[in-house]
Formats: sequence, structure tokens, C-alpha cells
Amino acid sequence: MVSSVYADLISEGEELEALVPLDERWYSQTPAPGWTVGRQIDHMAEVAAMARSAAMPRPIAGANGSPRRPLELVDGPEQTVRRWRTEREAAARALSEADQDRDLPWMRGTGRPSLIGAALAMEMFGHGQDIVDTVGEKRTHTDRIGHVVWFGARTRDFGYRAHGFEAPDKPFRFEITAPSGNLWAFGPEDAEQRVIAPAVDFCLLVTCRRHRDDVDVKAIGREAERWLGIAQCYPGPAGAGRSAGQFGGR
Repeated sequence: MVSSVYADLISEGEELEALVPLDERWYSQTPAPGWTVGRQIDHMAEVAAMARSAAMPRPIAGANGSPRRPLELVDGPEQTVRRWRTEREAAARALSEADQDRDLPWMRGTGRPSLIGAALAMEMFGHGQDIVDTVGEKRTHTDRIGHVVWFGARTRDFGYRAHGFEAPDKPFRFEITAPSGNLWAFGPEDAEQRVIAPAVDFCLLVTCRRHRDDVDVKAIGREAERWLGIAQCYPGPAGAGRSAGQFGGR
């Protein structure tokens, strides 16, 4: 479908890093309540460190836990960004060199290296969106976003769990249009429940960076329509999300 997730993590990280402010905007509050630009970067560095550890022959403690206390105020902008760069590149390299058929410890469970790589891509997309929304920058997305699309479709049930609902037994069909115009499809062709969207809009929805009313994501079927209101591609409780019209409709 798309190129190597590990190479794409390097490219996406470089492009996002170029948009990160190192001036007073580093301390600006992002749309995520309580999260500054600096904390977003620190969090991505910590998650990348967890992925790097998970890919080691003998993972260190914390590889399948939760990120620790943020250090962005202690380290400062330059050092935190440098740490994020080092960790994300080391994680991509370690994951690419790991046994691709081996389950690694990850987030209170396990996952193959490529899944963890896709999770890092999702983290970078979501937290990166908070950063560009704060500093007023625009990102140009490529088909590298396909890793986030795949992850969002694969983690369909996270939204149900977050809201205390039972997930349906039958799979959905996802038909997502890539930035290049290619069609990415997941799920059986004859599925009654379908989700149809451009890739960027789909990823904004499943990472909870836009309200469902502000993205071009269509549902066919009653259950798929309900899912649009609870979708999230990360584990844990449902957050406040974003309000309709919060970003001028986009």
C-alpha cells in the first residue's frame, strides 16, 4: 500500500520538526487542554523511547507502560527537540532491525514492529496537528499518511471501549482516498457498515483532532454512523476531543 513505515517515520519527523518553534511559542497552550507545544514534543520523544526499548533483544522496564513525567520545561526547547530527533530515529532503526514476525511488548500488550511503527506515525500525526494548529502552520500530507489510515481502521474498536460500548462482531469496510488519489480499502467488500473519506479527514477524525462535523467522512449504515461519533485510534478513556467549528470548519 505504502512504503516502509520505518523510512517514513524518519521523513515525517524531519518535516514536522522543521515546523516546531523554539521561541516563546514553545510554551504556548495547544488545543489539547494542559498540553504546551513543548509537552507535545516531549511526549513524542518518550513514546519513541518506549518503542526503541521494545525492539531491543531484552526490553528495558517501561516498554509496555505509559509515558513518564514530562521534561520539556527542565530540558528547554533545543534539548527536547534534539532528544525527540534522537529517539525517533533510534526507534525507526531498532524496529526495522527487529524480527518482523515477533511480538514486542507495547502499551500493556504486544505488537509486531510494523504495528508499533504505525502507532508512532499516528502519534506524530495527532500531536503534530496540535502543534501546527497552535503556531498557524500548514502541513502538506503525502501517501505516508497511509500508515495512520491503516492504524485507524485496525483500531476501530478502541472508540467503543473508551465509551463503555460493546463493539460489533462484524467488520466495517473502510474506503479511504490517499493524497495521491489512490484508493485504500480495508475490510470485506460486502460489509454492510462502510466508512468513506479522504485520508487526511479520516486521520483527523480518528486521532480526535477534528469534530466529525468538520471533516468529510461519510458513513453508510447505522453502526458506522454511530462510530463516527466515538472514533479514536488510541487506547484509554475518551477525551474532550474538539468542538465543531473550533478551527473554522477544518
